[in-house]
Amino acid sequence: MPTQRSRSRRTSRPKRRRARQTAPLVIVTGLSGSGKGSVLKALEDLGYYCVDNLPIDLIPTFADLYLKTSGEVQRAALVVDIREGEALEKLPRVYENLRRTAPATLVFVEASDDALLRRFSETRRPHPLGADLPLREGIRRERKLLKRIRARAEIVIDTTRFNPHELRRFVEERLVETDQNRALMISLVSFGYRYGVPPDADLLFDVRFLPNPNFVPAYKSLTGKDRRVARYVFAFPQAKEFMNRIVKLLLYLLPHYIREGKSYLTIGFGCTGGRHRSVAIAQAVREKLAGSKYEVKISHRDLGRGAWS
Repeated sequence: MPTQRSRSRRTSRPKRRRARQTAPLVIVTGLSGSGKGSVLKALEDLGYYCVDNLPIDLIPTFADLYLKTSGEVQRAALVVDIREGEALEKLPRVYENLRRTAPATLVFVEASDDALLRRFSETRRPHPLGADLPLREGIRRERKLLKRIRARAEIVIDTTRFNPHELRRFVEERLVETDQNRALMISLVSFGYRYGVPPDADLLFDVRFLPNPNFVPAYKSLTGKDRRVARYVFAFPQAKEFMNRIVKLLLYLLPHYIREGKSYLTIGFGCTGGRHRSVAIAQAVREKLAGSKYEVKISHRDLGRGAWS
């Protein structure tokens, strides 16, 4: 889908840049069906403690208990919307009072009437203002009720032309200061095809084409974590060529996975028994990716299963 364009300066899509640091408390509100839940989920994935539909009168208490006193929660996000009924009228006053004692940001999420109509039609959910109202009338009435709150918001997000990935990316760029290289957790897994393929692997690489240390008596009882075995594996030109190509491929792919909003990526390297070649290759790939400042963890699934490779 095309990227968001808007007449409003505040809702236009920013150019890529390092995002500013948002206040420790983010209050998300807006129109029903506009994507408030998706914004909250994106913030939760970025490390925010999130609460949906917290009563307005409890917002100051929440801020006192969690953000000011205990120190257990470093940053939090709350969704407050039309489900509060008449109490929603208190939000501007509660928010102004809160800002006098704690940093906070009010985010308003909206979309065009046509987009909201389509979303309600697709989900077949009634509008919160009542199933007895025509849907278009419910949207119009809610927009009118929230007009004053929208005017107070520091950030307005129009989700009309956003798909879920674009909305998440907007949240990352506009609301949260992120380190792009650490937005993705990479898990490297060595394994033996003899014992089956890891079911959760996103990418799989078969390294059984490499010479097998298992057939060298001095290395048979060792593993790919031993420097002697690793030196043996990488003494062959095909191993060096494979490493060069695979690292270049991953460094090309990883930023694209991040932009699509992927949080975890599992990469499997397999040999026959999961003890020699796959282990040595996974260890080497980890060093290369860690040197590029990606967050990488590694596990050797079949290291203790037997003297196979």
